[in-house]
Amino acid sequence: MEIMVKERLTYKYLVNFYQGKHVFVTGHTGFKGTWLIKILYDLGAIVRGYALVPNTNPSLYTDVNGDSLCDSIIGDINNLESLKSAILEFKPDYIFHLAAQPLVNLSYEIPIYTFQTNTIGTANLLEAVRFLDKKCSIVLITTDKVYLNKETNYYYKETDSLGGYDPYSASKACCEFIIDSFRNSFFNHKNYNSHHKALAVARAGNVIGGGDWSKNRLLPDIVKSLYKNEEIVIRNPNSIRPWQHVIEPLMGYLDLGIKLAINPIHFGQAFNFGPNFSDNLCVEEVVINSMQFWEKGSYRIDNSIDYPHEARVLMLDINKTLKYLDWRPFFNSKVAIERTINWYKLYYSGFSAVELMQSDIKFYHNISAT
Repeated sequence: MEIMVKERLTYKYLVNFYQGKHVFVTGHTGFKGTWLIKILYDLGAIVRGYALVPNTNPSLYTDVNGDSLCDSIIGDINNLESLKSAILEFKPDYIFHLAAQPLVNLSYEIPIYTFQTNTIGTANLLEAVRFLDKKCSIVLITTDKVYLNKETNYYYKETDSLGGYDPYSASKACCEFIIDSFRNSFFNHKNYNSHHKALAVARAGNVIGGGDWSKNRLLPDIVKSLYKNEEIVIRNPNSIRPWQHVIEPLMGYLDLGIKLAINPIHFGQAFNFGPNFSDNLCVEEVVINSMQFWEKGSYRIDNSIDYPHEARVLMLDINKTLKYLDWRPFFNSKVAIERTINWYKLYYSGFSAVELMQSDIKFYHNISAT
């Protein structure tokens, strides 16, 4: 890569690019998807979402009346014709592909569906884009787990080998091969002036934040136990992950979309989004910090159950992203945990999800502007 586009990732900067633009978001009813359409709505974008019905109760999407933030289409990305129709009729300027089966433990229970959704679903999206007769920037969100993890104290770079032990990780690695194939075969940089499609991949670390009610995720499980005055049970206390607040990578995705629109050739590749190098916490540290911010709680380590394999060490090298985008993490892990815990505490005390999301977004913009 030979070019850097540097401009402050301010609210005004984002509005200048997204206000009035057609933005298509897959997976908009999920945790990250709801946060993204809320941010896009605030920026003045015209948003269409495409996803399954919310699958948690409570549901952040339902709590914030997500249907008021976008033109919501309930559909399955495994249905090519439905997805294709939704995209071609909308004529998006930007596409953010978040739809997936995102849970490692669940992927052991439903491996075929996981592979189908995460690989063929992505292929369906890109196949639909082939028939879109206009310029479009497409940001495809995969995961930090696409790397062939040797479980050492190593920070994975975008050039490292891909792989996956569990079905989820493997499906996301396969997804990246599909993206590369479509880019080479149909959206080749050499022919950009003919097809006008730019593809980039965003690999994000472990995302936390208010409104996540998914099963078998650390922060939601911690919050449920704290709220119910139950002991927190953890199984891998020393596992290390690149924890980051949900707003951080979402702003990175939006920035990457802008960079694709500015220079589709140079930015049509993969970028890591994660915390700073010194800011990776183990599971036990996350639990202890959470209890401190909730101001109560206890925990125990449970080694009695033979849980499915999960990587114990995973860290991201974000140097490439820091160098070539104007994005950088503004919250350290402890701030991210504090904002998350306070979000749930206030939610349970009667504050609305919309109020709490707006507060976190405002907090982010205030910090990023300094």
